[in-house]
Amino acid sequence: MRSRKQPRARGARTSAKRADVGYGRPPVEHQFKPGQSGNKRGRPKGSKNEATILNELLSRKININQNGKTRRISVLEGMFLKFAEDALRGNPKSAAFLLSRKQLIESIEQPGAAAVDADEQKILDAFIQEIEEKFKKQGDDK
Repeated sequence: MRSRKQPRARGARTSAKRADVGYGRPPVEHQFKPGQSGNKRGRPKGSKNEATILNELLSRKININQNGKTRRISVLEGMFLKFAEDALRGNPKSAAFLLSRKQLIESIEQPGAAAVDADEQKILDAFIQEIEEKFKKQGDDK
């Protein structure tokens, strides 16, 4: 009958700092030093991110013929112009897109000007009056 091998006792060669070495924990001498990164070259200067590329693309000027005249407009303006033409031809998706963009822009420009109808206004007035009465009672109790 064969006996199982007993695990070897760790010798003097194994140091304490190697005890926590494993996946995702490299030895201390191979870890990055403070202020050092794994990407030595880093991001190249002048490289552009997606937002920069998109902004440059949409702001690029193109020539467009309108009523026999050539105009230079941005790509974004040309896209909106095309949506408007499609909406006038009866495309409901183009019309819905343009109207939703207009509504979004108006809501950003006037954040406090939310439409409140008469019923909602009555509810708000009643709530304000109720809160004011509670504060008056609290003030009288003191």
